[in-house]
Order: sequence, then C-alpha cells, then structure tokens
Amino acid sequence: MKTLEELSIRKGEYGGGFSAIDFFDGAPRYIRITDIDADGKLNDEIKAPSGNSEEWEKYKLIEGDILFARSGATVGKSFLYEKSNIDCVFAGYLIRFRPNKEIALPKYVYYYTKTPSYFAWIKNKQNVVAQPNINAKQYGTELQIPLPPLPTQQKIAAILDEADKLRQLNKRLIAKYEALSQSLFLEMFGDPVSNPKGWEKVKGSKLYEVKGRVGWKGYKKTDLRDNGPLVLGATHINKGGYLTLSKPVFLSEEKYLESPEIMIEINDLIFVQRGNTIGKVGIVSYDIGEATINPVVLILRPHKTNSLFILNLLLNNQLKQRILELNSGSAQPMITQKSMNEYEFINPPIALQNLFAERIQAIEQQKAQAQQALAKSEDLFNSLLQRAFITPHT
Repeated sequence: MKTLEELSIRKGEYGGGFSAIDFFDGAPRYIRITDIDADGKLNDEIKAPSGNSEEWEKYKLIEGDILFARSGATVGKSFLYEKSNIDCVFAGYLIRFRPNKEIALPKYVYYYTKTPSYFAWIKNKQNVVAQPNINAKQYGTELQIPLPPLPTQQKIAAILDEADKLRQLNKRLIAKYEALSQSLFLEMFGDPVSNPKGWEKVKGSKLYEVKGRVGWKGYKKTDLRDNGPLVLGATHINKGGYLTLSKPVFLSEEKYLESPEIMIEINDLIFVQRGNTIGKVGIVSYDIGEATINPVVLILRPHKTNSLFILNLLLNNQLKQRILELNSGSAQPMITQKSMNEYEFINPPIALQNLFAERIQAIEQQKAQAQQALAKSEDLFNSLLQRAFITPHT
C-alpha cells in the first residue's frame, strides 16, 4: 500500500478561483466539478476561465493528472486528464495530483477511485461541518492505494479499459435511441413552440388531469417504511422520461390510503414542479403496484390523448424552457397546477398521436435491449474492478 502523495511527483494543489465565462479562441477549457459526470467523463459544455494566460499557466493540466472534488455533494468525484486538443485548467473546488509514471500508472490510480474501498474511505474521512470536505493533505497522506508492479498495473488498466469501452458503447447507443425519439417527434409534429404545422392549440386541462400532494396530504419521515406502497419523486425519473426504481421509497399503507386521488395508474406522467430538476417528466409505462407521489411532483393523467405523445411533448427542450418560465416567482421556483392547466399545447389528431406512440414503442424495445446489455456490461466492469483491487483498504 502506498499513499497518493508517495505515488505523486506533484502533490495536491487547489485549482484556480476563476469565473466561468463563454469560451473564446486562445483560451483553455475551464474544468469545474459540474463538468465531470459520474463516469469521470467531461460534458459537452465548454467554458473558459476569467483572467489571462499568465494566471492560467499554474493550473494547466498535463496528461496523467488526476483531479479530485474536495467538497460539497460531489466530494470524492475523480477525473483523469488524457489527451486533448484544447489546453485545460482546473477550478478551485478540485485538487490536482500528478502521479510519478515510473512507479504508478495514472489510469490504474484513477480506476482505484471507482472501487467500493475508495468510496468507503471518502465516507469515513468527510469532515462534515457546514458541508462535506476532504482537503489536499488528507487525499495525499491518508488515501492508501494497493500498488502491484508496474506491468501488473498496466495489465489491470488494459482489462478495465476494454470493459469500460463496452459499457460506454452501450450508453452511447441508448443516447442515440433517446435522440431518435425526439427526432421522430419533430418530424411528425414539428416544433411544439413555433407550431409550423399549424396544429390546434388547447389548454393543458384539455389534455390531462393534474393531481398533486398538497397541504394536509403531506407526510413525515415517520410515515416512511422499509416496504409497502412506493412513493415516486424526481429521483425516480431518468433523463429519457422513464421510471428508475433502483432506490425505492416506501410509505405506510395507512398514509397511502389517505389520498386515493394521487394513487398511481399506468400511463400517468410524473412531472417535477419544483427543485433542482424542475420540469423533469417521466411516464409510468407498466404496473408498479401500489404507488403514490411525494410533494415535489405532480401527476398528469392524460385523457383523450396519448400519454407517449404528452411525454415527448414535455421532453422537448424548447417547450420545457417555456414551461420553466411559468414559475410562480416565489423564493423557490415552482410550476403550479394552475399553470400546467392553463398553458396551451399543440393538439394533433389522436390517430397521429397513436401512430407516433407505435413507432416510439418500437424504438423503446430496441432501447430496452441496449439497457439490458448495459446492465450486463456494468456488472462485468464492477466485477473486474473488485477483483483487480482485492487488497483491503484501511
């Protein structure tokens, strides 16, 4: 076992305290915590740092640098900097370590930060005062990494690279299917905001019935259970507009029965009316048993319209932005039930909506196969990861 600092030729350094501004020619890319996803990949939004080239120089990355998030909800998130055609600098809430490639392969060290042992260390070392925080010294002197000979590190990294390629391929395939759904929507119905096809427009109340958990219908933590009726919220909707129940929340049967009007039915749409994911929407496409909603979301129950049409209508980015403008102006932005009832949407003929739904279902079948393949590739990657780092971590 070696500490991270023992493996590094450049000890932990905090990033620059620049502001993120629009990218311009000659500027480096500014890497912030929010630019790094759960897989350690960068998103597509490219920002530049404020300041000038002399200020940036100290924070420029070279291939093999490893970044760690040091505070907040993302503490412990890691990123390995590899080849890029744009110079990159890193933000102040990230810490850089530069591994000594003669004794530690950067990719091997990076993969260790994806193991259960690493996340257990993160959890144990968080200094929870105002918010979780792990400083550069803790990363450098307390994080210990099992270190086999360099050829073994290279072999482990190569095996995990191949496994990671497979799961990333499946993720890209799923993303293509999701993009295809929106492309099909635009082909058949046009932009729902500018309405170039001239469809009839009607108030939301003509397309669906809105139901929510408000006032006395709320519940307390003491009403939650280890099993029982499900409670759906924003975290149970994926970005493709479908349910994900890997982290279920359960309510007491008594509290569930108290509000029959918000009991979930097949084809209900779950719409997030406030919070960080305001405007997010998902469909209940199969029988999930007894279920209700939490106070953050609304039920949109389609009537005389196709639920898959409504789902993809609300997934449209331009329309979503218009809906977000409906917030009530309170301290916390919120889309009210009244706003969702009164907003005017396009309303193509039901026969065309149903034809769209048939085509979407065919796409979803293909996507479901890709999702099964992704689940298998994730299991394979995690299994290989576990076997690669078998040395217990203290």
